[in-house]
Amino acid sequence: MKLLTSAEMRELEERAEAAGVSTDTLMENAGLAVAQEIWMQLGSLEDRRIAVLVGPGNNGGDGLVAARHLFEWGAQVRAYALRERNDAQWTQTVELGVPCGTVSEDDNFEALEALLSGAEAIVDALLGTGSSRPIEGDLAEIMTRLAAIRSRTVKPKLVAVDLPTGLDADSGRLDPMAVAADETVTFHAPKVGLYMQPGAAAAGSVQQVDIGIPPGLDEDLQTEVLERRAAKALLPDRPANAHKGTFGRVLVIAGSARYPGAAVLAARGAYRAGAGLVTIATPQSIASQMVAAIPEATFLPLPEYDNGVISGFAAWEIVRDELELVDAVVIGCGFGRHDHSGKFVREFLVSPEVGAVNGIVVDADGLNLLGPDTSVLPNAVAPVVLTPHPGEMGTLTGLSTEDVQGQRLTIARERATEWNCHVVLKGANTVVATPDNRARVSEVAQPALATAGTGDVLSGAIGALIAQGLSPFDAATLGVYLHGDAGNRSARLHGTIGVTAGDVADQLAMASRSLAGEEPVESPSLGGFGMGGGGGDMGGLGQLAGSGGLGGGLEGLLGGQQ
Repeated sequence: MKLLTSAEMRELEERAEAAGVSTDTLMENAGLAVAQEIWMQLGSLEDRRIAVLVGPGNNGGDGLVAARHLFEWGAQVRAYALRERNDAQWTQTVELGVPCGTVSEDDNFEALEALLSGAEAIVDALLGTGSSRPIEGDLAEIMTRLAAIRSRTVKPKLVAVDLPTGLDADSGRLDPMAVAADETVTFHAPKVGLYMQPGAAAAGSVQQVDIGIPPGLDEDLQTEVLERRAAKALLPDRPANAHKGTFGRVLVIAGSARYPGAAVLAARGAYRAGAGLVTIATPQSIASQMVAAIPEATFLPLPEYDNGVISGFAAWEIVRDELELVDAVVIGCGFGRHDHSGKFVREFLVSPEVGAVNGIVVDADGLNLLGPDTSVLPNAVAPVVLTPHPGEMGTLTGLSTEDVQGQRLTIARERATEWNCHVVLKGANTVVATPDNRARVSEVAQPALATAGTGDVLSGAIGALIAQGLSPFDAATLGVYLHGDAGNRSARLHGTIGVTAGDVADQLAMASRSLAGEEPVESPSLGGFGMGGGGGDMGGLGQLAGSGGLGGGLEGLLGGQQ
């Protein structure tokens, strides 16, 4: 499934118009789709009380189309506009008899409060992809009252049109006054911000609907959601006549006196993701400590400069002799930040002997040892996958963690191109980006994965998938999917509090098993809105008898005999 930026959505609309599908047609289809989603949630529309909050742009137009359909289907619909509108959508809505009012007619927002208090469902059609303005003024007054209604124990359901108001379409940034929706009905394809935090948490259930954009117009757009179907297609074959060499050999260069467990976790991740043989190259003083933790691995003790710190050149000579048997390398997990370790990482990436491996995964201290001077990366002799968390990406780029989090997709893409590397920007909704501008975004935002060592497990898994023959992009994609599913499984077993990286490593195999169809796929809980009840009467709104003239006014919106 594609993801779109606001600019890409505008481009698609222009392409559709050039192909003969007008903006008005797209708006009519969008509004109809919103109305149908609300109908499916409510079940019956007869006399159900629905408030439509209308903005000044196309998003508001979509909301007005939805209001007309819902009105014709028997609902008690009222539209409340941020600004006066003189367009065809407003005129048609008023002429149909839908009660309509505006902020300019509503002293102290009393009519709005009555409208929201009596509603069973509210449609947020205030701001869409075309606006990233801060919420202020009259819009802030509306959002304040919407938030108050939504904070009640029994509250109306909130359905957002394309995006919740205040959610940035491109970054997922959320205005402090934004109000979380129960459902977002998004058009043609979800917007990037719906799969970036904190926006994703405010979007509720995201329903993608077709609005008539001709097929094929988005083929050149290169951002996708990392879905189960796509991940399943990437699973390496496991032939019955295989041997351990069939599934590749991973060399894990990792560990230090302080962080010996990082090497073990990376190796466990590699084995659980299907590697045939894993070798751990680690300082010789700690190698013997690891044998009991992972007896399946072979070990390559490395000469030391100091206790638990490798001696750069001498260690390279040992590693170099192993490379002809290696399919993929994972380097940096728990490596420490000594100058000797840094020199080893830099020299490793550009040494001709490394060019024969299928890919190098650089994680943790391997990243910290590179940053902020990343000039070695474009000269790497083998494909490189970098797996930074936001703090490590900040070290590599010189940006703050907050800046990284505010533009996750953009930064991952830009740096992948600049460094000629694949970038896996970890965290909630992990981003995988390529040097040629492709990107995939994970659906998973699992707090159980926010614990030490889970990144080492992911690095090992990606290394194993490269060793099994996947391209770096596909290996990173599938590794992120399996890692996210393993995190979800661990949380179900242990709760989100207390999951360890070892738990996640063990669940990688179960995630692969499920993806391969070797166990029943668990059905997600659909929940449901339960949209009925709880509204009371409409705050004295009653039913409108006629439109009261073009524009309706608050008398038509609120008045009329009972």
